[in-house]
Amino acid sequence: MSVRPAWRLSPDAATLAPMKHAAPPSTPGPDDRASARATPMIAQYIEIKAANADCLLFYRMGDFYELFFEDAQTASRALGIMLTKRGKHLGEDIPMCGVPVERANDYLQKLIALGHRVAVCEQIEDPAEAKKRGAKSVVRRDVVRLVTPGTITEDALLDPARPNAFLAIARLRGDDGTWRFGLASVDISTGAFMLCTRQDNALGAEIARLEPREIVAADALCGDSSLAAIFEAAGIPVAPIGREIGGGADAAQRLMEFYGVATLDGFCALSNVELAAAATAILYVERTQKGQRPALSRPTSLREATTLDIDAATRANLELTRTLSGAREGSLLSVVDLTVTPAGARLLAERIAAPLTDARSIAARLDAVAFLIERPDLRGALRARLARAPELFRALSRLSLERGGPRDLASVGVALEVARDIALLFAPLEPPSEIGAEAQTLAGADIGLAQNIGAALKDNPPLDKRNGDFIREGRDDELDDARRLRDESRKVIAELQGRYAELTGTKLKIKHNNFLGFFLEVSPAHGERLLRAPFDATFTHRQTMADAMRFSTRELVELEAKISSAADRALARELAMFDALAAEIRAKTEDLQRLAEAFARLDLYGALAEVAEKRGWTRPMIDASLDFDIVGGRHPVVETSLRSQGQAFAANDCDLGGAESGRIAVVTGPNMAGKSTYLRQNALIVLLAQIGSYVPATSARIGVVDRLFSRVGASDDLARGRSTFMVEMVETAAILNCATPRSLVILDEIGRGTATFDGLSIAWATIEHLHEVNRSRAIFATHFHELTQLAKRLPRLVNLTMKVTDHAGEIVFLHEVIKGAADRSYGVHVAQLAGLPASVVARAHAILAELEAADRRAPVETLIDDLPLFARVAEASAPKDALRDALNEIDPDQLTPREALAALYELKKKL
Repeated sequence: MSVRPAWRLSPDAATLAPMKHAAPPSTPGPDDRASARATPMIAQYIEIKAANADCLLFYRMGDFYELFFEDAQTASRALGIMLTKRGKHLGEDIPMCGVPVERANDYLQKLIALGHRVAVCEQIEDPAEAKKRGAKSVVRRDVVRLVTPGTITEDALLDPARPNAFLAIARLRGDDGTWRFGLASVDISTGAFMLCTRQDNALGAEIARLEPREIVAADALCGDSSLAAIFEAAGIPVAPIGREIGGGADAAQRLMEFYGVATLDGFCALSNVELAAAATAILYVERTQKGQRPALSRPTSLREATTLDIDAATRANLELTRTLSGAREGSLLSVVDLTVTPAGARLLAERIAAPLTDARSIAARLDAVAFLIERPDLRGALRARLARAPELFRALSRLSLERGGPRDLASVGVALEVARDIALLFAPLEPPSEIGAEAQTLAGADIGLAQNIGAALKDNPPLDKRNGDFIREGRDDELDDARRLRDESRKVIAELQGRYAELTGTKLKIKHNNFLGFFLEVSPAHGERLLRAPFDATFTHRQTMADAMRFSTRELVELEAKISSAADRALARELAMFDALAAEIRAKTEDLQRLAEAFARLDLYGALAEVAEKRGWTRPMIDASLDFDIVGGRHPVVETSLRSQGQAFAANDCDLGGAESGRIAVVTGPNMAGKSTYLRQNALIVLLAQIGSYVPATSARIGVVDRLFSRVGASDDLARGRSTFMVEMVETAAILNCATPRSLVILDEIGRGTATFDGLSIAWATIEHLHEVNRSRAIFATHFHELTQLAKRLPRLVNLTMKVTDHAGEIVFLHEVIKGAADRSYGVHVAQLAGLPASVVARAHAILAELEAADRRAPVETLIDDLPLFARVAEASAPKDALRDALNEIDPDQLTPREALAALYELKKKL
């Protein structure tokens, strides 16, 4: 359905400030030309929409949220609901669609998943007050909340095992003229508030680590083409927030006002750019929550040197939290997540995204896991109690935003009881520091509050408080009296229905709706009798429908007044008691958040201990050396998959350690023999070790890795005009420019995306740069067998190959890594396994034989015997010195004085 553009808002209307209320304007202003000719209700809608132009407007009308104009057309397509119309505006039908209030969460979930933002508009005035202004007055409405991907709090809209944070980004120019970015990650649903500072070249990696649902940034940042490209590559919706917030007094003041403090001295030390990011995040919270203050923890700053740096490409290649197809199943997280609480699952994902680089902190985590491995009975009891613990973080968040219900109150009570039970488990023990601190926190649980909540609430209370019926009988005399009158009146209605049926000799029912109140409903045939004497003196006709007639009596009207009053009093009393309990909980939010954090950490340690015992993992030795010695290493995901099929995984060793710098292992061998698996498993073992987990290996000694780089697999980036080979080179460049002696680098098939000799040259030079400049621990898988000759000149390079055997004329891949170099790639054999026609396979064998007869390796060996390529490149790339060259050409003994003077003048010209 097409709509004339005449009704649309003027460009200026979209920038109107949020209104305190949204009554229809008494006199149209310059931007109200469209609304001036609208009905009062549509005029109000247009005005509210003007203040929320970037959102779909859920406009409350009775039991429905209605959408109009373009919003209706958009929502109709997105939700698959019918598009109707409501009246006309400027001569055109007004498109309309609506969703029931009771099912609003289902529809919000669909819209948020599609990247829409929704403004929820409610009545903020009693209809009776609106009528006092005139019969045609519209009830005041206003937006009470903006629902965006990064600010939802409802359980129905959230993934229990995944954080739901938005990321606020700010930037300031440093003293050296370069940009520094402050990042503030805020999860309203749990209260988590984390800050960090990054250079522009690390921004994409940090976004990949945090995986926010939404990015919030000033208009200037959103309009920056280089930043826009990063945001687009991340595939995350961006919400512009206006002008940039500086990191000065205004930003500090915003934080102090939000937390109700007079100084930030009690907070962790924040840089100016972190302060700006935090203020941007607070501004977005205030705008979306419309004055409600969520229970955000005080911001903590994550310093760059404390966590393992993993760029976005490496995260994707290693499939840490999701596979390359975007699925959770098949990722590292999916096979190590044996947590029993949603908060524990989120903490595990957070730690996998940010492993530690401090050996002492890692050891403390490993001590906690070891403690629970050694005590299986304690671990089982702990996990059983944690499984009873409710989602405390999100319950506290909803209560702080006044969106909570009776089940959220009950969750707090149950959590306090679980905390006491877990504390009793650890009371007679002396656990290590990481567990002891959590046990001490749980021991301080307020059991009095738990008893108060348990005494007040019924068992299995309802989710929503709007209809009451969640307070126990006997808890409050006033409530019990109101309920008694309400419930006895229901019995009276049933008796009255029977008496009326006997009086009239008619089958009838007493029903209720908001328009008629209580009424009698009979069939049309019987209704005609009630219209005549003697029944017309008692029964008053109210409504006729196709299949029924409705009547009222004086007795019903009086009874309704009594019932309505009693029900209203009972509900009001229950809501007052709810508010009192909620206020008591909000006063203890910080203590309760610490309980929730303790649950999550204990759950994590218990889960890692469970994984280690079930799968035969061992404790790694982590120190500050450059060691890297893994014995019997296994790929955690592949091994889990094979075990489910009753198959065993072939374990392999890896030694890349060195006293001063790391080794480079060049791995050759056929496709399908397990090269990529070998590369990835060693990277994943490092990552697991540095989150404080046991690892899939017989033994592992690892010097802390500061940066993890992976260039594995082939992909393109067509949206940014990058071919597969270009993506490969960009990722390789990032590795060579950033890797340090403490880094671990895994590279697979560098140079295979271009011509043979181009690719060989690039791979060759890359290995030499890693050896001579980066000096990193590295594994380099390749099909360029010529590269194995580099071991003759590069002392820290070692050749490894995938073992292959010939059984009954068939090639068998043993998936075993041994020292040495492959003599061929077996590519034609793999092609045969893939099902290529027999004629193609036969021809390929013939061509391969001819090529191998040409002995292509000889020229390379000659080059190896001459000089390392790295030295040649260094010599070739040295800057030319024209003055030195000219001097070298002069023989002073052969010059006359005049010729010497002329030569001097020539040399001066070259300066």
